[in-house]
Amino acid sequence: MNRLFEFIYSKLKGVRVYALVGRSGTGKSYHSKQVAKKYNIDLIIDDGLLIKDDRILAGHSAKEEPNFLAAVRTAVFDDPDHKAEIDNALIKEKYRKILIIGTSEKMAEKIANRLNLPPIYKCIHIEEVSSQEDIETAMRIRFTEGKHVIPVPPIEVTRSAPQIVYDSMKVKTGKKAMGKAITSEKTIVRPEFSIPQREGISEQALTQMVRHAIGQYDPVIKVKKVRGIKTSDGSYSVSVTLQLPIRHYISTKFTDLQQYIADCLEKYGGIMIKEVNVEIEEWG
Repeated sequence: MNRLFEFIYSKLKGVRVYALVGRSGTGKSYHSKQVAKKYNIDLIIDDGLLIKDDRILAGHSAKEEPNFLAAVRTAVFDDPDHKAEIDNALIKEKYRKILIIGTSEKMAEKIANRLNLPPIYKCIHIEEVSSQEDIETAMRIRFTEGKHVIPVPPIEVTRSAPQIVYDSMKVKTGKKAMGKAITSEKTIVRPEFSIPQREGISEQALTQMVRHAIGQYDPVIKVKKVRGIKTSDGSYSVSVTLQLPIRHYISTKFTDLQQYIADCLEKYGGIMIKEVNVEIEEWG
């Protein structure tokens, strides 16, 4: 066992990884501080950032990126330099619990694996910490106005990406012993990739996004065809034809694959997905 491995192992021994998951725009970043306080979690990983209290310790946000593809790569730490920056910051920190924000359990697991963290100890779904009414309100704001939340004060965001800062908000995270409310300031941002598509999204752009999402999910799977139909309420019904080699095993349920595609399109494509229909063709 080499010294680096011994050092990393000693750092991660006893570390518990939590995940807060839910569809894009349902308010995960908004509720992240409350979840962290409830479970005494030290660090938060959200959209490419490593956060402690009200400070960004390392990384840069996917919300700073100009387009869908770059945003996805940033969120899952696809860039080696970005990953190394987070790895180095984690090694320096003393922590026992860390919270990963993701659109699905698979995404959270992917991030944990990419950052060499232990398996997910506890997965919390947004429905457990937010009402259905609040979730629907958050989604309406996301898909009509293109607004996102970063769980740190605006001063932390303006240092690297002042152009995306839209507003700020204060959120109650608990109460002190004397009953006084504890608040946390968050930043409302409006990334370029999330500005609502008033005239709809082209089939070419939709195909590009699905291909990248599938490439992240399972690079062996090939995307043959993508078709999107915009419905009367502004959401999209998407049909995807995929090609798989004969005897290739998909490690997750078929419905998980459908949900993964929908999550990626919603989170980084700035569009609301009504349904994703997937057809599988075998080859080879």
